[in-house]
Order: sequence, then C-alpha cells, then structure tokens
Amino acid sequence: MPELRERVKVRFASGDTTCAAWHYPGSNGGCVIMAGGTSVTKEPASDLFAARFNDAGFAVLAFDNRRFGESGGTPRQIVRIDEQLADWDAAIAYAASLPDVDPDRISVWGFSLAGGHVFRVAADHPQLACAVAQTPLADGFALAPHALRAMTPLAMLRLFGLGIADALGGLLGRQPLLVPTSGARGDVASLTTSDAMDGDRALDPEHRHTDWEQTVAARIALRIGGYRPGRHASRIRCPLLVVVCDQDRSALPGPAVEAARNAPDAEVVHLTGRHYAPFLESHEQAVEAEISFLEKHLTRLAGRAG
Repeated sequence: MPELRERVKVRFASGDTTCAAWHYPGSNGGCVIMAGGTSVTKEPASDLFAARFNDAGFAVLAFDNRRFGESGGTPRQIVRIDEQLADWDAAIAYAASLPDVDPDRISVWGFSLAGGHVFRVAADHPQLACAVAQTPLADGFALAPHALRAMTPLAMLRLFGLGIADALGGLLGRQPLLVPTSGARGDVASLTTSDAMDGDRALDPEHRHTDWEQTVAARIALRIGGYRPGRHASRIRCPLLVVVCDQDRSALPGPAVEAARNAPDAEVVHLTGRHYAPFLESHEQAVEAEISFLEKHLTRLAGRAG
C-alpha cells in the first residue's frame, strides 16, 4: 500500500459538470495528470504510481472521468469517448492554473483505455512536455477478435444483446444496463480475457476502495472496437513513453508498439507479464522507467528556463 501523503480533493469544470481529482502538490514545477481505464477510478488507478511521482518532486492531478467515481454526470457508468477526451482537455487546463505547476512542464499518464486516450490527447495538445501510455488500448479493432475468442458463444450473444438493448434504451432516456467490467470466461462481462481478472489483486489488493463500482454500461461492447487512438501517434509532437507487457491479453502489446513506431519521438519499454504487471511483479521496473522519463523531459525544461 502506498504511504499516505499530502493531497487535496479538487474539482474542475468539464462540459456541463465537474470532475473530481486528487491534487498532490509538487516541488519542482512539473505535473503528471493521471487517469485509469474503463471504470477504474482515480484511487485504484493512480495511488501506487502517484505516490512515487510525487516523491520525485512532481505535482500529480489524478482525476475521475465524468460519469464515474466522484465526478459528476448522469446517467452513470457510461463510457463516452468524446466526453472522456474533453475531460482530459479540462484537466490539462486546470493543471496549468495550479500555483505549483509550470504550464510548460505538464505530462499526461494513462493505462489501459486511458493509455489509449494518451495518444489522442498528446496529439491534440502539442504544448505538453511529454506523455506516458502504460499498457494502452491502442487499437480496439485489433483487440476485438482476440476479446471475442476469449468469450463463450453464449456469453458473447448475451453481452451483445445487452449492448443493443442498452444503446436503444439510452436513446429513450432509460437507465443504463450495467455489466461487470471484467469477468472469467463464460461470464457476461465487458472483458473476459485471461488476464482481465487480475485487476482486483493489482489495483485493490487490500480491498480499501469500497466505493469503486466495477461495472460499465453494456453499450461499450458495440463501440470499443471502433476506437483506434494509436492512429493519432504520428501527430504527437512531445516525447512519448509507451510501456507494454509482452504477455498482455487485455490490450495487446503489438498495436501499442506499432503506434510508438509511428510517433516522431517515442520510447518503448517492454515488461514481462500480463496486463496488470506494472502494478504487480513488474512495478519497480515500470515506475523507475517512468520516473526516469519524466525527470528527463520535465526537469530538463526547468534547466532551460533557468
């Protein structure tokens, strides 16, 4: 469990609502904005890494996307990619206004679905100092056949039936039909790949996050295959670090490596392990590589300013 440290609950406007975030004050002017994947809220998504980044002197802004966690927005538990990208835009603007943050020394960090967002966010914000995509969902189209093979035929039919009903119900103003974010093969869940169930022991091993709702609106099954954020990598102008796990079956390393190859200034770190290995057996290797990268690209700017 990460050591408790000073952090302040803040809120910032995004769209017609507000997003909740933890602000860890920093000492060196650099800032890392963090978010997690699908329904993973800010504490399980970021606590382990945020503590280490903050120890290195960086401010951290770890936020919940709207409709999840402590952020506003209804109906709840719905992933809308355009809204989540707008939440990142708002988080960057808010971070730049913090008194302990140099607006020219902001980085973004995300894993899984949010790691995929990093490609698009970094491409749309050339002013960012650097970006970190950890086990990112870089290409939903490439993942889809693999994810479908991990499901039983009956579970697949039930999930897509719920997805269609949920999407139609949404058009009629009905409450979303929720499914577990992850499950074992045969379960009706958003993802049932072989490493999908590692999330609990990786992100909440001591069961501290009792308010974390691990569900998502079923319509995600109809939409995630069309999300291909890695295609924006060629537009990224800031340095990019892509951390992949070679046995990842929930996001797949190949599309992320390919996206990094297309980025003008990218590094790739390969870890041994599955999707959640950066939170488990490969944590030290992951966090040390990420801190080294952040120090290189955020503190370097401070030296230039001086």
